[in-house]
Amino acid sequence: MPALSATSHIWMDGTLVPWDDARIHVMTHGLHYGFAIFEGIRCHAAAHGPAVFRLREHLERFRDSARIYELKLPYSVPELTGAVLDLARATGTTEAYIRPIAFSGYGQMGLDPTGVPVRVAIGMWPWGAYLGEDGQTRGVRATVSSWTRIDSRSLPPQAKCAANYANGILAKLEARAGGYDEAILLNSSGIVAEGPGENIFRVRNGVLSTPPASSGILRGITRDTIVQLAVEDGIPYQRTGFTREELFTADELFYAGTAAGVTPIREVDGRPIGSGTYPVTRRVQALYEDAFRGRSSLHEDWLTYLR
Repeated sequence: MPALSATSHIWMDGTLVPWDDARIHVMTHGLHYGFAIFEGIRCHAAAHGPAVFRLREHLERFRDSARIYELKLPYSVPELTGAVLDLARATGTTEAYIRPIAFSGYGQMGLDPTGVPVRVAIGMWPWGAYLGEDGQTRGVRATVSSWTRIDSRSLPPQAKCAANYANGILAKLEARAGGYDEAILLNSSGIVAEGPGENIFRVRNGVLSTPPASSGILRGITRDTIVQLAVEDGIPYQRTGFTREELFTADELFYAGTAAGVTPIREVDGRPIGSGTYPVTRRVQALYEDAFRGRSSLHEDWLTYLR
């Protein structure tokens, strides 16, 4: 995992502050209880300059995550949009990952966060492909985790809450300890859900499929992007659940997420997947890159240019 590369500023509670000055107290409530929601967004060098990809959709999900957890955001989506753009312009970074986070702050301890001030910060830094550039080219090795994807009866998987990601961390650690690059989590019914931080897609006989929200996944914005692009391009698509053994019999598998991009899976539990040529995955990769680079006229509204 690459080290975090500091940039010049972080937006914190309405103000741009130097990176090293963006600090919180060790007794911050959200640090102790995981009571925080966040987003992952990308800025890319696009056709008409640096642009943030699907900014509105990400910030609307940020707002919705806060609503699910009854975390009262002190900023509106338009205000957060302005904050992201102000930060991006201040850092001068054109290829970057953007991390808005809201969390219960300092003031009291205990499970009840009522009355604790809500803090909001946005960081931005250069970050390459989450599973590596080599992984995007050659594909990664995955394993089905012994850990089960969180169930909506215990924690809401539709919210990007920090607490939820402890589930993914356990799966990731297990995969790495076993010599794999990444994990695949099943839900409590034994149906494929997603990766620790990515959605998953399957290709069989030319048909692209991905698990529905009822499988316990996060409704990924990259996932939604790929579905729209694939349908427009004429790639047969269906939203359907699939089993562990259907991973092994897939012609292609790939992860999709803001951090991971579109990353082929070349092996699951020691079983090679398909022929290793990934024709549909490669097509999807190209469609996705055309979209975030502004090379497609169909979705110019997905790009928010910095100037």
